Amino acid sequence: MSKKGCSPDDSAMEGFFGRLKNEFFHHRDWSGVTMPGFCRMLGAYPRYYNEERPKEKLGWLSPMRYRRSLGLAA
Repeated sequence: MSKKGCSPDDSAMEGFFGRLKNEFFHHRDWSGVTMPGFCRMLGAYPRYYNEERPKEKLGWLSPMRYRRSLGLAA
């Protein structure tokens, strides 16, 4: 994220954090989840987002599968 007031740079991160809140945090029952458990689950979300979560704009492929299909990732 860049300096204050540079919205084009911040828009990608703002979008990611919005999706993270909608898909991961909201609409869940967090009772009984410990802080270490929450941290583990939160740490796993970016991996899910990049490696498993299908995206319509990428032809319903995950970002990593799409990059691999283009030969841009191993």
